[in-house]
Amino acid sequence: MLALVLVIAVSCKEGEDFWDSMIPETDKETTTAQVAGYVFRPALAPANEANERQLKVPSGFQVSKFAENMGQPRMMVVSSSGRVYVSDREAGTVTMLMDADGNGMAESSKVVATIKQVHGLSIYNGKIYMVAVNEVYVADMNGDGSLGQPKMLISDLPDGGQHPNRTIGFGPDGMMYLTVGSTCNACAEPNPENATILRANADGSNRKIYAKGLRNTIGFGWHPETGELWGLDHGIDWLGDNEQEEEVNQIKQGADYGWPYIYGNGKYNPADRPKGDTTYQQYLQKTTLPTLTYQAHSAPIGMVFYTGSQFPAEYKNDAFVAMRGSWNRSSPVGYKVVRLHFENGKPVRFDDFLTGFVIDNNRSHFGRLAGLAVHTDGSLLVSDDTNGVIYRISRQP
Repeated sequence: MLALVLVIAVSCKEGEDFWDSMIPETDKETTTAQVAGYVFRPALAPANEANERQLKVPSGFQVSKFAENMGQPRMMVVSSSGRVYVSDREAGTVTMLMDADGNGMAESSKVVATIKQVHGLSIYNGKIYMVAVNEVYVADMNGDGSLGQPKMLISDLPDGGQHPNRTIGFGPDGMMYLTVGSTCNACAEPNPENATILRANADGSNRKIYAKGLRNTIGFGWHPETGELWGLDHGIDWLGDNEQEEEVNQIKQGADYGWPYIYGNGKYNPADRPKGDTTYQQYLQKTTLPTLTYQAHSAPIGMVFYTGSQFPAEYKNDAFVAMRGSWNRSSPVGYKVVRLHFENGKPVRFDDFLTGFVIDNNRSHFGRLAGLAVHTDGSLLVSDDTNGVIYRISRQP
């Protein structure tokens, strides 16, 4: 466990509202802000039975281990036959898991692809698509679940920098969507494709920027009823314990979500001013603000809409989000799975769903969560890339 306190001082004129009055619209006046920043990384504890018993889910649910000793499992997809495919970016592998007897535990594990820094996965039209830092691949899925030789579709995605974890999905329009995070915490990116969501044809051609100003939207998906695209964006670090909050955004073509200059519900980032003669207010006018926000530094990773039939009916078409957990605040937040409620097709609130990974009075943890997938049996799978475990949440018999 590492703890560090950093104070950044940058000033502003006095006024009634800190963010409006202390950050001038242009650089003709002094900008000053004082921010208290922290590094706090809880120690890693084992995912043993004693710790697993501390996990909490809502009444009527249970949590168990679907697979363990998985290295650093990240993103997951499930085929129509119930085979689970898991990426491990550090190992550069995609592994297939199978629970043939339906007892809730995978009894077989096989590496089916080896691709350097592979991360995001998506199944579309009977093929599996895999994205690494710079490349997108597609492979045929054989009858036994093994994969054919991966074929490269894209080779020139932007370099990763601070956020190299690409994700991929296919929309109701049959188009490929790719997330490309920023190379930095907050900066003007020289490559316009960084801090965006890209859209391309299924064969990788005709790639264009779909939306921008998104610092790192790893988790995204289309609402099963409305077909609208939603994503969770990572907030800027080093703005304090409770800034910048994580954002829930409806992702629309051509929209700009403000990073790195505007964040939250219209706040100015004091360390990064819009370029040229553009004022903060002018940039704010063209910024699409979030629909909902969540505790800063929680680090949303995986997101999946629940379309299974095992959970109660009220869970249908809500989303689950894996909050990986903080490092840049004085006490840990995140380290959990939350339920994002949708009403009339719009997100309205969060509730805890799987908690208990932070132990020892917030000094240790035994899981930083990453990927989510709904299994064909309706259970929810959750990957932890620190202890190499995939958890399964199901209804109690």
